[in-house]
Amino acid sequence: MRRNVWLWAASLAVYAFLYVPLAVVVLFSFNDSLLNAQWVGFTTRWYSKLINNDEMLRAAANSLFIALTASSVATVLGTMAGIAMHRWSSGFLRFLPFLVLTPVAMPEILLGVSLLLFFRQVLDLTLGLFSILVAHITFSLGFVAIIVRARLAGMDESIFEAARDLGASPWRTFRHVTFPLILPGILAGFLMSFTLSIDDFVITFFVAGVGVTTLPLQIYSMIKVAVSPEVNAVSTLLMALTLTLIALASRLAPDTLKGRA
Repeated sequence: MRRNVWLWAASLAVYAFLYVPLAVVVLFSFNDSLLNAQWVGFTTRWYSKLINNDEMLRAAANSLFIALTASSVATVLGTMAGIAMHRWSSGFLRFLPFLVLTPVAMPEILLGVSLLLFFRQVLDLTLGLFSILVAHITFSLGFVAIIVRARLAGMDESIFEAARDLGASPWRTFRHVTFPLILPGILAGFLMSFTLSIDDFVITFFVAGVGVTTLPLQIYSMIKVAVSPEVNAVSTLLMALTLTLIALASRLAPDTLKGRA
């Protein structure tokens, strides 16, 4: 009994450490004061001001476009990579897991610097929207591949063999058998990559260039002066979107992570 009490206390302490700061951000987004030093009163004017902020809306539109495009491309490429890693391990393809998973394990600041050098020194590319898209696809692709590969790992291979024995072509087998079975993993990978892309700051900071800003970069530029309730408001909305996507992904991911078909 005493041991259970200590476990509960430790769990509550960990969750408080993680979520109390987030709760404070949400609370002070409704604070009727220009400063976040103390609570003055309840208001929603910061959200109204946020809606009329052209720079913030432009940054949000850029973030949504980049996240949707990057996660869509990463989902297609990551799905193909996950299937390839599961089915083939000979020849050049035996290096595929290393190539795909390296951006996942690499520190973000190292990945950001390497991409910056690659774009500028090797490709002589002007940094902007395209460089951000390529960077986001690069680090999102591995997460999709991991989830799809985990989904395939627990499947009974006799299902695919039965389809081939019945005369189905590889494409027909994929469309009618493989794709429906791995669809929850594909959707979970898309949601995960979208979440990672829309709130990424470190890598985007290195490859954004001049003239293109995203929501995290815009928030960073605002807090250089002071953390106003408007920053809290946009952080609350971004947090709500992120938590919603994580909740959706978690409902799709359990079977994937357990490897069940």
